[in-house]
Amino acid sequence: MLYQLYETQRSLMEPFADLAEVAAKMFNNPVLPLSQLPMAQRVAAGYDLMHRLGKDYEKPAFEIPTVNVDGVDVAIFERIEIDKPFCELRRFKRFSDDAATLNKLKSQPVVLIVAPLSGHYATLLRDTVKTMLKDHKVYITDWKNARLVPLSEGEFHLDDYVNYVQEFIRYLQKTYGNCHVMSVCQPTVPVLAAVSLMASRGETTPLSMTMMGGPIDATKSPTSVNNLATQRSHSWFENNVIYRVPSSFPGAGRRVYPGFLQHTGFVAMNPDRHANSHYDYFQDLIKGDNESAEAHRKFYDEYNAVLDMDADYYLETIQTVFQDFKLVNGTWDVKNEKGKVERVRPEDIAHTGLLTVEGELDDISGSGQTAAAHGLCTSIPKAHRMHYEAKGAGHYGIFSGRRWREMVYPVVKTFILAHQPKAAEASASAPVVAPVATPARQPAAKRAAPKAVVTTAVAPVASKQVATKAAQARRAKSPRA
Repeated sequence: MLYQLYETQRSLMEPFADLAEVAAKMFNNPVLPLSQLPMAQRVAAGYDLMHRLGKDYEKPAFEIPTVNVDGVDVAIFERIEIDKPFCELRRFKRFSDDAATLNKLKSQPVVLIVAPLSGHYATLLRDTVKTMLKDHKVYITDWKNARLVPLSEGEFHLDDYVNYVQEFIRYLQKTYGNCHVMSVCQPTVPVLAAVSLMASRGETTPLSMTMMGGPIDATKSPTSVNNLATQRSHSWFENNVIYRVPSSFPGAGRRVYPGFLQHTGFVAMNPDRHANSHYDYFQDLIKGDNESAEAHRKFYDEYNAVLDMDADYYLETIQTVFQDFKLVNGTWDVKNEKGKVERVRPEDIAHTGLLTVEGELDDISGSGQTAAAHGLCTSIPKAHRMHYEAKGAGHYGIFSGRRWREMVYPVVKTFILAHQPKAAEASASAPVVAPVATPARQPAAKRAAPKAVVTTAVAPVASKQVATKAAQARRAKSPRA
């Protein structure tokens, strides 16, 4: 019922939001008489703010027309490689008529970026994708809004998420021979599960895994997000945040965790910050500071665009990751595409490099939660594991903004290149990065697994000798060599 009430309210507000937009333009247009009235700029700013607070926010576009590669503008064309009921595997294909640049692009690593399915669209990783495109062939999981998926497509479970990731990895391996996988926030858990299951079956696993700011072990340094999940029962979430999609959408009748409720939760975490941001926007409009006003619009166009999540997936994630801690306790079973139940065993991963990244000031995934992956993946040699902490970075700072581009990305780039076949010599010439290295954590005490060797962080490959040894060790152990 709440979803229907919300949609009714939104429908009633929509024409007023449109009128506010028109009024703002009328008071702001210098050729119209209204713009000459006293306080016209202030009135226009008020109407503009009213429009933005009342408008509906649709899914944004990635809008990456070009990227600069060594001074050459490379055109980007988006296309859907695989279209699943709840997700699209989106490719960012690069084109150039410069022969030298084209040859360079062809030899670069293939990276699957697994975007979060936790409220916002995959476009939240726009800066991540744009930066990665300079040195990698990039694919991303573009998750669909569950309210647009008809009931005839069936349900979507956490197991389906894991199976999707495996299917995408196999597709890239078949196309290119190998790939790297990068997960940001929520997907670190299902990605680790996907690679673990592939390793347990003896399948070829990705060359490397980069895990950034995710709740691998949510018992470590719990944040307000973690505390909410542990303080409420599974039935509480099912009874209080799950609703059926109204009849006005293709997914009518589907049980979902609505996007508008998620957005309310996002804002409630820092209400003062958002209130001050909107007031500053109002002041920028009055002052005519168009650059600051446009920056505000771009941020909130993304932040306010949210999607509905299928109820089964959401509830299972809460229980598996934040309540029962099944991954670190070694009790997680996943049903594969054929209906067979398999145990997730990260200790079976042996031929995939592991890089974990955390932000020093991350208030969503606490310190040590992502680094816990090292204590689980005990069969990965120490030389192929690394943990990096980005000083001064919050949760969003590790994959977007200046700190991502200047601090985190060089580490990610160098690590991936060090695990790329026939690229050891190339990695030796890469810029030397001096990350803040911290010891990787041991697995949770409850986990019944062989004693883990304490994994200290490994500095990025910075010499031809080190890179060559790493590549030789990898070829000796991996069937891919």
